[in-house]
Amino acid sequence: MFYNENMKGKVKAVLQKYTKLVDPIIKKLLAQGVNKRTRELLHYQINTGGKRLRPALAILSCLACGGTIKDVLYPAAGLEILHTYTLIIDDIIDNSPKRRGKATCWKKFGRSFAECIGIDYGATILQVIAESKNPKEVSRIYAQTLKIIMDGEMEDVLLEQAGREEEPFAKEHRITRISLPLYKRMIGAKTASLFRASCEVGAIATNAPPQKVAALKAYGWHLGIAFQITDDLLDIYGANTGKPRGQDIREHKLGNILILFALDGLPPKNKLALSKILRMNSPGNADIKKAIALIKTTTAKEKAARLSLYHTNKAKGALAELPPSHHRFLIEQLVELLG
Repeated sequence: MFYNENMKGKVKAVLQKYTKLVDPIIKKLLAQGVNKRTRELLHYQINTGGKRLRPALAILSCLACGGTIKDVLYPAAGLEILHTYTLIIDDIIDNSPKRRGKATCWKKFGRSFAECIGIDYGATILQVIAESKNPKEVSRIYAQTLKIIMDGEMEDVLLEQAGREEEPFAKEHRITRISLPLYKRMIGAKTASLFRASCEVGAIATNAPPQKVAALKAYGWHLGIAFQITDDLLDIYGANTGKPRGQDIREHKLGNILILFALDGLPPKNKLALSKILRMNSPGNADIKKAIALIKTTTAKEKAARLSLYHTNKAKGALAELPPSHHRFLIEQLVELLG
């Protein structure tokens, strides 16, 4: 109760504080070298909101290692630009009409303009590197992470059970069975890798020793896994998330932890029924409701919650390498908020 009513508010206040610090830098960098009309297009996705978790992780990691906000501010802003870049691409790939309750970039401006906006974000990442304290290391982390994310994105697409009829590679290499190791590999690449990179960027901004860098990277990785599991739970059970419930089912995605556990626990007849819905080209609302009802007959939710708890505990345990401090405490509390 203490955490829910008191500490949760404090952690959210910290996130809001860091948002106010990074947003002006993000908008300034996006605006450099483009005309006014283009600037308005580039600012749209940033203005739709978001918690700025990745910059916050970088800043808190830096402060927990004895650095200052000034040491990490530009590369922290760059992490949000990189994250937003991947969201723009992800929404185009998934044909997602809404994100955070608002029209996605491609839906609002058209695919051609969304693709151009994405390229502008990619170019802005290069501008961030030039402004960073240790550009060589920041460049390495950004490039490595972006490649890993795109690997995860492609695997996520291949786990779709229908659609993409016009895409030869997807049709030829579609993955029709999901396992826990495959799921973790996919979300580890698509989601957790950027959490890990955010913590690493914060640590290297202070020239932290290798053991602290490794500890923060491990923390970020496990936090990212727990975060994605929670996101999967919200997709099936959540309300007021800014997107329709069961969107992963609508998008034929096998890579949702609840779908994985449900398929593993359903009797053959119900397993076939859920699989059939995932393979429909255009499942209707009644189909989505039926799929969710089938999932709810299993222990998938409880299993997913236990798996999330395992990774949140691993994340907190990794922080033992850091000396006790106010900022380490905030990082620990962030696990409770997100996991």
